[in-house]
Parts: sequence; structure tokens; C-alpha cells
Amino acid sequence: MFDAQKVKDGCVQWIRAFFEKNGPDCNAVIGISGGKDSSVAAALCVEALGRDRVIGVLMPRGVQPDIDMARLLVDHLQIRHYEVNIAGAVDALTAAMPAGLELTRQAQINMPPRIRMTTLYAIGQCVNGRVVNTCNLSEDWVGYSTRYGDAAGDFSPLAHLTVTEVKQIGRLLGLPDVLVDKVPSDGLCGKTDEENLGFTYAELDVYIRTGYIQDQQKKALIDQKHRANLFKLQLMPAYKPEI
Repeated sequence: MFDAQKVKDGCVQWIRAFFEKNGPDCNAVIGISGGKDSSVAAALCVEALGRDRVIGVLMPRGVQPDIDMARLLVDHLQIRHYEVNIAGAVDALTAAMPAGLELTRQAQINMPPRIRMTTLYAIGQCVNGRVVNTCNLSEDWVGYSTRYGDAAGDFSPLAHLTVTEVKQIGRLLGLPDVLVDKVPSDGLCGKTDEENLGFTYAELDVYIRTGYIQDQQKKALIDQKHRANLFKLQLMPAYKPEI
């Protein structure tokens, strides 16, 4: 049985310990999308550090239809925040690509998350910050993140929590239901996470925690994605000479 109170309290203490070791006077810098993960991670940091040490960064690309959700979160937590529109950076990098080199669809999808992470670190280095990674266990299990994009960060409060567990903690933290229950989407390809994945997070979470899943085709798909994306969770391979 998942004890949300115990896990929430433990995570808050873990965040405090991280900052005591890695910057007692530093701030937590977090990209705010308005979804459950960034909302819960930000709320945990506020409880651990106080709202004065948590800085939200909203990073729409042009006109973002759900930007009001991100604004709702920073207003709810009463944290300092900045808004940086990344459309110009994405367009400039796209235009700077060599003639004759056609960007693949995957490259187009992954470019904005990597520019967002560059933005977070740029702001972090201006405000004495440590960048929060907001990926959860469910996403990491099947590689549903962009390497060196949203998969990057200095510390990760949610990495060992499934989507279902993150939602429980979000409710415990008193976050607005509209943020906790917001349909997860990368906001890039026009589909929800679950449409892209081919299975629901509820199915995935049960499988992760218990090993049970009724649909064997979905089991095979989850297993394939897990194996194919393990490299995202490992250190970069490096040659070590015998000296």
C-alpha cells in the first residue's frame, strides 16, 4: 500500500538534504508546464525550502493554449517566476541548419525540450539555482523523455514515483485538481502521452509495481520500450585506458 504522507514527508526531507549538501543558499529552478509533474515537484520544493527559494520558469513556444495552467500554478504557490518564449530560439536554430539537411520529425519534436533546458540552466546560473528534473518513474521506465531536455536536471524528486503516486501526492499537497488531473501531453506533437505510448499510465503503473498486465501485446510494447531506452538512465559510456 502506497503511503503518500510518508513518501511526501520523506521527499521533502530529501530535498532539504540535497540543498544542504549542494548549495545551502541556492534556489530551486523549475520549468513550469502546468502539468502534474512540474506542479508537484514545485510544491515539494516550496515545502522543503520555502517559496522564496523556488523560481518557476514558463517557456511557451509561441502561443501556448494551456499556458494559463502554468500561471495558475505559480500563482497558487506564490513563487517568483519568469516567462521566456522559446519560439524565436527554435525558429532560429531550425533556420540555421545546413542547406540540404532536412530535420527529421523526431529532431523537430526534441529540439524545444532541449532549448527549454538550456533556458533553465541559463536562468539558474543567474539566480544561484539548481535545476529540478520533473520526470517520473512511469515516463523514465519507457523512455518518454528527451535526453538532455526534460530528462536533464540537478536533482529529481519524482524519479522513483509512478504517475499514480505523483497524483496522490499532488492531492495531499493541496494542488488544484485541474493541475493534478490535467491530461498529460508533451505539447509538441498534438497527441496525449497515452496516445503516443499505446497504453495508459494506469496500466503501466500497475505493471511497474506488480508485474501484472492483462494485455500481452501491451506488455510486449512496454518491455520493448523499457529495453530500448535504458541508455537514457545510464552514465555516458566512456573509454578508460589501462594506465
